[in-house]
Amino acid sequence: MTLENKLNITNQVELARAEEKISKQKAKQLFDTGAINNIGVGNFAALAEIHKILFEDIYEFAGKIREENISKGNFRFAPIMYLKASLEHIDAMAQGNFDEIIEKYVEMNIAHPFREGNGRATRIWLDIMLKANIQKVIDWNLVEKQEYLSAMQRSVVKDVEIKHLLQAALTNKINDREIFMKGIDVSYYYEGYSEFKAEDL
Repeated sequence: MTLENKLNITNQVELARAEEKISKQKAKQLFDTGAINNIGVGNFAALAEIHKILFEDIYEFAGKIREENISKGNFRFAPIMYLKASLEHIDAMAQGNFDEIIEKYVEMNIAHPFREGNGRATRIWLDIMLKANIQKVIDWNLVEKQEYLSAMQRSVVKDVEIKHLLQAALTNKINDREIFMKGIDVSYYYEGYSEFKAEDL
């Protein structure tokens, strides 16, 4: 079933295409206008702001906590009744070094606070945290899709693998436009969106 959207699109393929194009344009603007530097660091309010910017032209629920239980494969994300408490816990988590930041990222992934678009918004949120606290970002181009998805799946039980994978891809090119744009494309590719290049939009 196609998600209800502001564009009144009822075809899933068409919606996916519009979502990729519009939200990648928003991600590009986030960097090019410098707005990314005004977003908070490491709390849910900051993540909600990113999500709203990316998806507000497409979905009413952009930046809003979901009101339904969701799952992926066999994994159920944080149940609605515990979601707010879970987000408060994540807000209170430390983010002073690489390990703490990734632990926070893993917890936010388990929370999955939005109806759609969690991964794409949360990876930008992660890079803002890394940039602010350890002056690094991830070169997502160096993180292979299947390895990443498998490591994230297993991170619920043990986060050693995802830490190792992401640490190996760290770069100090924290303000590099090309790293950011390619990172957006890779981030979307993880979720099955690869029709447009952010740079060309």
